[in-house]
Amino acid sequence: MRAYYLVMALNREAEQLIAAVTELGLPPVEDLDAPTARSLYDNRSASVVPPDIASVVDEIIPSSAGGIRIRIFRPVDDDRPIPAIVFFHGGGWVFGTIDTHDAACRALANAAEATVISVDYRLAPEHPYPAAVDDAVAATEWIVENATELNIDADKTAVCGDSAGGNLAAIVAQHFRTDGLALVAQLLVYPLTDLSDEDSPSLVEFDDGYLLTAAAIRWFLDNYVTHPQRTDPRCSPAFGDLTGVAPTLVLTAECDPLRSQCEAYAAALVAAGVDTELVQFDGQVHSFFTQIGVLTDSQRAVDSLASFFRSRL
Repeated sequence: MRAYYLVMALNREAEQLIAAVTELGLPPVEDLDAPTARSLYDNRSASVVPPDIASVVDEIIPSSAGGIRIRIFRPVDDDRPIPAIVFFHGGGWVFGTIDTHDAACRALANAAEATVISVDYRLAPEHPYPAAVDDAVAATEWIVENATELNIDADKTAVCGDSAGGNLAAIVAQHFRTDGLALVAQLLVYPLTDLSDEDSPSLVEFDDGYLLTAAAIRWFLDNYVTHPQRTDPRCSPAFGDLTGVAPTLVLTAECDPLRSQCEAYAAALVAAGVDTELVQFDGQVHSFFTQIGVLTDSQRAVDSLASFFRSRL
């Protein structure tokens, strides 16, 4: 495993982000019901700056549970087949939408010179585990099967996601390894990989004061999945068979309670013989990836994902 630790002395930007969020005076998510949390927290993406891109199209695709909305970000105007990245947004499986991650997907499509297809999977607690997983798998299958209509190259397709979306991307990568689809990469941004984790070092060290708290993590998990299901490989990819999965980039934030389990997952991938890179952004916090136009490291993270993706085509 090649590991890169990016020491960029940008802690001040992270501090400013924490201060700005604190100033909003939002109640902790664990004190809210899911609909109220969504209405308050999903609006925090309003400050990001959406980059220009050639085209953005929304579409409803079929699934056994009904339609799934996707958003297709294409960085070029022509109709030639280009590589693709299937993207799953974060939000603890409880909130987050393709709108909250619109700017990040635009930036990634431009940087990777690939069509990014963002999936609006069903959310808990209205649709608990495994609804999000089922939607992620179904959407990826549909995208690959309809590559010609989407003007993408099915043989140059990756999966990507942040936080809960990184969890889904890792699960989809394991699913398609066994299903015969050769993804070129999985791009995981501070993913939850072990939902049974309650006392890893970073979870203890950064349990409060760094945007994502240990109490909030427990709230997300309790809304999403029961305790007995948390070691199911389709819930926690750390418990799955990692042999033969796609080359992997894992991005972490130093001051993130999830950092330890991300590092453990990267190490497990290496032990399974998977081409793996680990990139840590020092001084950064969970959710920094989506702060396009707000945090310098957001674009640097996008560029890291794009570079890894392009190198594996």
